Amino acid sequence: MTRLRDQLEALRLRYDTDAALGLDPITVALAYDDPRDREVAAWLAASLAYGRVAPMLTAIRVALAPLGANPAAFLRGQSEKAIRVALGKALKEWRWRFHIGADVVEWLLAWKRLDAGEGLESAFLPKGEESADVALSRLVQRLRVELPGTYGLRFSLPDPLEGSACKRFRMFLRWMAREGWPDLGLWKRYPKAALVIPVDTHVARIARFVRLSTRATPDGRMAEEITAALRRCDPEDPLKYDFALSHLGILGDCPGVKRRPGCLPCPLYAACRAGR
Repeated sequence: MTRLRDQLEALRLRYDTDAALGLDPITVALAYDDPRDREVAAWLAASLAYGRVAPMLTAIRVALAPLGANPAAFLRGQSEKAIRVALGKALKEWRWRFHIGADVVEWLLAWKRLDAGEGLESAFLPKGEESADVALSRLVQRLRVELPGTYGLRFSLPDPLEGSACKRFRMFLRWMAREGWPDLGLWKRYPKAALVIPVDTHVARIARFVRLSTRATPDGRMAEEITAALRRCDPEDPLKYDFALSHLGILGDCPGVKRRPGCLPCPLYAACRAGR
């Protein structure tokens, strides 16, 4: 495990760069200065973080644009009716794959309601002896009842207790609770030990190549398996490797078949079983 840890550290140094950050949805939240605005931007960005990166980033920025320079103040300062009218008109023609403008409006209104209660972080916090996954499931089930049952909103509400990897929720929680680069570290009460890696097709594929997981399906069990393996490499901050693992695939640097000379510079080359 020491050798793999060294290889992962080398990979992290390779991809923990501003250039790679510019192709990640967290860059949208980082464009705001106020922590409250970053939370709103992250809440929306994470829910839309799927598909090709460049058009996805454009879609997120266009969806946030009608909220102005201070999204949190915009949402807090107006009634739900006024927000529906203003954003409904501005986002009438907006589309991003499974989502339409009305889905964005409902997702932002969900933030407004949760913020007006005990705050968004509180909605994710475990109660008593329950696990973080039970807390996330509780929130998901609540939102499934409160929000319209459109395809886009249902797509935004996977449940970890139903076996889903919950990639976008896991990514949002990493952004909000983890304090290391490039994450926001805005939440101080959420249990950092409960963070689970957000598994997408890139992370799943590369994790199998380097034996971080033996599972074929990128589901919740795979996410837990990969997180457990990374925790053995760094018990205090296992998700610090997530950004590099995902961008190895996002940037197209991993061809999926181990071959020379293209793969030779990769820090994971010696551990990789790609294409076998």
